[in-house]
Order: sequence, then structure tokens, then C-alpha cells
Amino acid sequence: KGSKSCPLAIIVEVFGRKMQKDFEPILERQIHRFVNYAMGLMHVGQRDMIWVRISNDAYNKGFRLKHIGTLLHAMLHQEYSAIVDKIQIKLYTKQADVEKLLVNAKKTFEERDERLSGMTDENVDTYYSCLLCQSFAPNHVCIVTPERLGLCGAYSWLDAKASFEIIPTGPNQPIKKGGVLDENLGQWENVNDFVKQKSNKTVDKVSMYSIMDSPQTSCGCFECIVAIIPEVNGVMVVHRDFSGMTPSGMSFTTLAGSVGGGVQTPGFLGVGKLYLTSKKFISAEGGLKRLVWMPKELKEILGEKLKKRSREIGEPDLLDKIADETVATTSEELAAYLEKVGHPALSMDPLI
Repeated sequence: KGSKSCPLAIIVEVFGRKMQKDFEPILERQIHRFVNYAMGLMHVGQRDMIWVRISNDAYNKGFRLKHIGTLLHAMLHQEYSAIVDKIQIKLYTKQADVEKLLVNAKKTFEERDERLSGMTDENVDTYYSCLLCQSFAPNHVCIVTPERLGLCGAYSWLDAKASFEIIPTGPNQPIKKGGVLDENLGQWENVNDFVKQKSNKTVDKVSMYSIMDSPQTSCGCFECIVAIIPEVNGVMVVHRDFSGMTPSGMSFTTLAGSVGGGVQTPGFLGVGKLYLTSKKFISAEGGLKRLVWMPKELKEILGEKLKKRSREIGEPDLLDKIADETVATTSEELAAYLEKVGHPALSMDPLI
């Protein structure tokens, strides 16, 4: 009713003789697609960072939360009958129940993320596409590599590979990299050709490792938004759960309006949060050393991974030099803090 919100956990229990653990993320991500099939419903995000909105019109016509379960049960049977025999959907709306379930869910997410440890973009000859969100952004094409997961944070290279094995004609298609056009930016001939075709010829090329030169487009399901802050020669990142103001002068919601929609926007990038810990994170612009601000909560979530990556790049105390909302919410405050701690971004080549 009105702007009221409540906690929600969606638990899908499946049985199938051909079901594999590797297929779980693929089925889980379909929740996003199937819920959006319903008129008057909007599902955004993934994992433990989802928003589900039900319009007044849908409610007045009789839609209730239980119908989310009815919808998912029917669609999972319809599209994944080859691997799923029985399905049970459970919905939880009590805060205590949701928090209890979240503990186990986060453990599962961490286990999935660790599977790619050691894999690099260089040691595979095939990347994968993801077109799952073209219902939101018809011209958006996600390219998933071992070192850059989908911007939703829910699909890794292994997940996309498994998805293709389940449905060869589905949204995840293999792309042979082809000839290297620019190793620093992360451009390959076949990848560019694929993106141009599947973006309805609106995007000619994409740089997998750059935020400034032909960056990858975004739909609206990104876990985080990376944005440049020219005044301090660096970039900030904000995640979906942060509702405050950022040094860019915009909140997450306002930034999302600039980043999404399948349009290339140099200086702005929708990403999965684990991409921040990747060696390929905006490596064309200098990588993690460019990161100057992020919400305190996100710092804590990625803390150990960011510390490890900081040591690898020879900046062991970088995490302490990255500002958060407790020390800066404006570009002026941010500049003063970075100068005080001696952040490496201040002495790097100009971003613009």
C-alpha cells in the first residue's frame, strides 16, 4: 500500500534426476526474468540485493505475493523440464526469517564466487554473452569473462557456460574471442562483431577493461555503479543498498538513471561488486589505485578481498586511503581527505 515495503525471501527447492549444483545460479537468475513477465510487477537486482515492486493496479486486480510462487513454479517447469522434475516455492516476509535464511544464502554465494579462482581472461579462448536483460534494455549486451562477471553479480563465466549447456539457444552464447584489437583496453574482433549485431547495431565496440573508452553498456540490474570524479582524478563506487549521497553529487538511484538503458556512457559503469577485486578492474585506467570512495558497508563486505588485491599492486594500506561516507560526502571533502592520506590516484595520469 503506497510506499510501504517489507522483507522478502524467495526459496526455490528443486528435484531433478539431471539437476546439477552448477545449474543452481542459472535457475536462480531466471527469477528475475519470470517475475518481470507479470503485468504490474518489477524485479530488479539479484542474490541478496533485490527490489520487487507491485503496482497498485496489479494489487487491485487481485495480485498477491503468493502469486509470485505460482508464477515461478509454472515457468521453471515450462522452460527447464529437461533438468527439473519437481519444484517447491517458499516465500518469507518476516524479518527474522529472512535474516536467518540470508546467512546460508551468503555462504552459497561465496562458494560460487570462489570457483573461478585462478582462471584468467588470457587462458580461455571463449567468452559468453548474456542477453537476459534485453527486456529492460533492448540494446544492452553483457560480455562475461573469467575475470569480469556479469554486472548483476549473479552470472560468472562458469555459470554462463553451464547455461549454454542447458539451453543452447538461450541468452548465454559462446563467443570466440578472435583477433586482439587492443590488449590494454580489452577489445577483440569477434566480441565487437557480436556486440554490434546483438545491440541492434547501436554499439560498435566495447572495451572490457576501460571506463573511459567504449565501456560496456548497462541494463538496470548492476550491483554497483562506478563513476569518475574528475576533481580528484579517480573513481567512486556505490552499491544498490546505499541510499545516501555520494561525492558525485548523486545518489545510487539518480546515477542509475544515467548509467542504465543499454547506452555507452564513458565515465560511468555498472558492475558486479566482485569485479572491484579483479585484476582487470578498469585496468586500462590504472585499476584499483583509481578507487577513491565507496560506502563503508561495501568496504566491509569486500574488505579481505580488497586488502589482498591492494597488497598485490604494492599498496597494502590502500583500503584505509579510500574514503567513505563517514569522512566525505562532497567532492570538496573528498579532495581534502585524499590529500591528507596521500591517495595514489592524485599522482596518476589525468583521467580526462
